[in-house]
Amino acid sequence: MITRIIKRDGREAPFNIEKIAQAIFKAAEAVGGHDYSTAMDLACKVAEQLEKDCAAHGNYAPTVEQIQDTVEKVLVNNGHARTAKEYILYRATRTRAREMNTKLMRTYEDLTFKAAKDSDIKRENANINGDTAMGTMLKYGSEGAKQFYEMYILDPVHAKAHNEGDIHIHDLDFLTLTTTCCQIDIIKLFENGFSTGHGFLRSPNDIASYAALACIAIQSNQNDQHGGQSIPNFEYGMADGVRKTYKKLYKRNLIKALEMLEATDDAEMLAERILTEVGTTPMLSDDVTFVSAITSALTAAVGEEKAKKVVAFTRKYTLAETERATFQAMEALIHNLNTMHSRAGAQIPFSSLNYGLDTSAEGRLVMKSILLATEAGLGNGETPIFPIQILKVKEGIN
Repeated sequence: MITRIIKRDGREAPFNIEKIAQAIFKAAEAVGGHDYSTAMDLACKVAEQLEKDCAAHGNYAPTVEQIQDTVEKVLVNNGHARTAKEYILYRATRTRAREMNTKLMRTYEDLTFKAAKDSDIKRENANINGDTAMGTMLKYGSEGAKQFYEMYILDPVHAKAHNEGDIHIHDLDFLTLTTTCCQIDIIKLFENGFSTGHGFLRSPNDIASYAALACIAIQSNQNDQHGGQSIPNFEYGMADGVRKTYKKLYKRNLIKALEMLEATDDAEMLAERILTEVGTTPMLSDDVTFVSAITSALTAAVGEEKAKKVVAFTRKYTLAETERATFQAMEALIHNLNTMHSRAGAQIPFSSLNYGLDTSAEGRLVMKSILLATEAGLGNGETPIFPIQILKVKEGIN
């Protein structure tokens, strides 16, 4: 009589014929069987065969693998081929689950005790610091999710092909969680302000705010979604911020010029009135219509000589200050996108910007500024990793 068996880890355990009968019955149920007594009869035949085999080899205790091999043989030899097939599939699934669990624990061991320089897994994503607590925690979740999907979600054929390198399932750890990568239309987003999920942000009013909110939009979205975050109309969206900045600075410099020339007792009120009378908005491009209109309005108020000086002063300093503000905004954007964290504090957003087609002076200034800021590099002059910059090309434009 068999009384003991050897488990996979080498420990001994009591022999239980009921467990064999249950396994056979579950396989039979999968193909429409409902007779437990037949399953028990087959289990008894398995026990008899095991006793013969053990007696022939010195009365040793059978291993779990030997028991399962014997179950398969008894099922086939007694005309239960369909049940045997289901049993074999069940056995393979259980074996795979055990192997995956063992693999996961080994992976966790490496993540816990190895530095990133010694662990490929910790270094597989270039913008995650695998040596930080949160970076390691992200990898725990990532590796656990991958192995869950391999075991319970993927077709075994696809999982096998992925593991053997015949195919590659990109970002397997996020397979069922979200779509991957997103394009953010900042023109639409900034039009009326937007919510990050934790608070509402007003529509920005200058280029510095536009650049800052672009970073926040990218960061916020990547906190909630997997993949890269791209702005497909970057220069068009930022150009609106440049226009608002130029308009704001133009008014400020107009007031300053009127005060310096002592052209009026209330420079602010006069500037407000002049700009209202002109009826058009000052533009970064040298707008002849606007210049003519504001010169005429100022001439009527302070005289021709002072009017020309005011217009020249205002244009000169507004242009210089707008260019400086735009460069600083683009510099801040690049620095932010290489330092601000997302995903539990261990990863910077994977960001990309598309530009190249805006022919307005404001759009061109944005492109010039971000290229100059990129060329200048980060704090020690190092090349920024992000944002990835994509120049769009169109015949007749660039």
